[in-house]
Amino acid sequence: MILLAEVSHAEEIHRTMLAAFEEYRFSNAPSSALEETVDTIETSLRNGEEKAFLFWREKKVIGVVRFREQKEHLYFFRLSVSPEERGQGIARQLLAALERYAASRRLFQLQCQVRLSVAKNIALYEQNGFYISNRTTVRKPDETKVEIVIMTKELKEK
Repeated sequence: MILLAEVSHAEEIHRTMLAAFEEYRFSNAPSSALEETVDTIETSLRNGEEKAFLFWREKKVIGVVRFREQKEHLYFFRLSVSPEERGQGIARQLLAALERYAASRRLFQLQCQVRLSVAKNIALYEQNGFYISNRTTVRKPDETKVEIVIMTKELKEK
């Protein structure tokens, strides 16, 4: 079951995200997801800066995607599935929930950023109708450069 998160779910969001992003802890440029706290997530939800969908199974959150409405598209980030639950279509279902939400808000494009070095994530999005719309380099606070791609999916107006 996929539900829109409430502020009180910040801890579940954080726990699921950390489990999903742990595999990047020892990469050349560890994901900034690992530096986020329950408080920063809670504040963003409370202030309306972001929303999140939670994928629940047996009273436990096993998937999360956070998102923000932009002027012309829905930007999502930190798509997270508990490692032991991967390969069951949870990410695909969360992406479908984003599509439905975007359409309800008359936003006809989804976008996210993906590290160029993480081919499996690029493949996941391509398999779900996304394409690489841009490529850029971001500089982390420690000056490490990370090559990223912008993945975009065009949604049909109904």
